[in-house]
This record gives sequence, structure tokens and C-alpha cells, in this order.
Amino acid sequence: MKKPTLVILAAGMGSRYGGLKQIDTFTPEGDTIIDFSLYDALRAGFGKFVFIIRKSFENEFRAVFDKKLEGKAEVAYVFQELENVPQKYINSERTKPWGTGHALLMAKDEVKENFAIINGDDFYGKETFEVMAKSLAKKDRDSYDFNMMAYLLKNTVSAHGYVSRGECLVNEKGFLIDVTERTHIEKIDGKLMRKDDNDKFIPIDENTIVSMNFWGFTPKCFEFGDKLFLEFLEANTKNLKAEFYLPSIVNHIIKSGKARVEVLKSDAKWFGVTYKDDKEIVQKAIEQLKEQNIYSKNLW
Repeated sequence: MKKPTLVILAAGMGSRYGGLKQIDTFTPEGDTIIDFSLYDALRAGFGKFVFIIRKSFENEFRAVFDKKLEGKAEVAYVFQELENVPQKYINSERTKPWGTGHALLMAKDEVKENFAIINGDDFYGKETFEVMAKSLAKKDRDSYDFNMMAYLLKNTVSAHGYVSRGECLVNEKGFLIDVTERTHIEKIDGKLMRKDDNDKFIPIDENTIVSMNFWGFTPKCFEFGDKLFLEFLEANTKNLKAEFYLPSIVNHIIKSGKARVEVLKSDAKWFGVTYKDDKEIVQKAIEQLKEQNIYSKNLW
């Protein structure tokens, strides 16, 4: 079997962060968070990287990553643009991207092997890529056996504002039975709260299993997305902020009865940046990892 592919979700504009956090640097050596994911994925056995970005910052991404990956892996860039929808759904007033589910569909023509997909602004840890690569290597590329990397909610929140997470329900056999995108989870007076459908805060258990958009798929996953996205567009033509989330595709996959999603677990430490104030925390965490020789001072 060919080496698996890693797809990196990196088309976000970083509005809460205040800039392109995907290519912001977090070490004196100039490492981005994506650098660590690429480095870990290469060591775990991934052989191709597909960046999902906006065309407007292609040059910036190529300047950061092309030279580092030259000779080490195949690299491709695909573009998630507002106009990447049927003509009848294009709305000149819309400025917000169509969401992570739409982003995944943009990679369809570049992904021919089993693959994982991750956020470009999350640090997942060496172990998670090893677990995922091992799992993907066992799967027939024509199968409908998918998976996800699971985290505990309490280990994935920011001290500086709200976050979005996929709340997961897992059965006794370790398979996902439901995932719901929670777009506003926040620590208030020491307790984790989420907004319900009426924008009211209600408690959410800190030990809730959540998705950090680290999914493992075979190419068969693309069979589920296109039709679902068209249904979403039809229902949200005039909603300028509606987003088509990756968990929507996963839920459809589960409910179809045709595929299943195994929940993988790792003890690796996750951290990421949603707000500018998160940066210092991430910098210190990465510094400690380099001091412990988990990563060399110069990755490349």
C-alpha cells in the first residue's frame, strides 16, 4: 500500500487570532505549528501533504513549506474559495468561508490514498500521528472503515475565550455514534459551558470526548460529501454565516449504516491557538518539548 496522505485545513482567515496563525512562527528557529505536524507525520510514515488554503495566500505558504518538504514528500495545494460552489449559490455579500466540510471536498482530486485530515493551527503531538498512520496502513482503500482521534474537552479549551469543538458520543465497542459541532464552548467562573440552540449557556462535562478535526478516511469518504453539501447550500442560500462542518459529513456517514468510524485515543498533549493570547502558552510548551529532545532544535 502507498503511504497515506495528510490533508491540512489551513484556509481560515484567523479573525479571532488577528492574522494568518497557520504561518505565524512560535520558536526562535521560525517554526510554525504546521511544521511540527509535518515533521511528526513524515516520521510516522505519511508520504504526501495537501494544503487546503485560500489562493490569496498561496505564495506565503509556498515560501514557508516548499523548500522544507522538497525531496521528502509530495506536496499539493488546493484552494477553498467562496465561489467554489454552483453559480446559483454564489452570494456577493458573503465573506465567511463555507466551513471545514466544504474544505474537505476541495481536496477530492488530490487524494487517492488513505488519508488523515487535521487543523493547521492545532498541535497534536508525535504519538497521535503514529497511531493514525498505523491505523490507516491496515485499511483497504476501498473500505468504509474510518476513524478519528479523540480528546477530552478539558484538555482542549482556551483560557482566553470560546472555542468550537465536535462533541462525540461513543458506543461500548469504541465506535462513534454521533458528533455534534458545538460552536461556542467557554470556561465561565471555572466551569465549562456551551451555548445551546437558543444562545443560552448550559453546562458541558469537562470529560466529554471531543473531535479536534483529526480524522482518518479512505477515499470512499468523498462519496458522502457532495450531495450533502448541495442540500446544505439549498437550505442556507441567504444565511451569510452558515458553515458546512466536517462533522456533518461524518454524522451522515454514520447514519447511512454503510460506514463506521472507530475512535482512537492518545495520551499526547494537545495545544493550539485560537486567540493571540494563546501564543505564549504554545511557545512555552514547544520550548519544553525541544528541551526534552522530543524535537531537535532545528526541525529541517
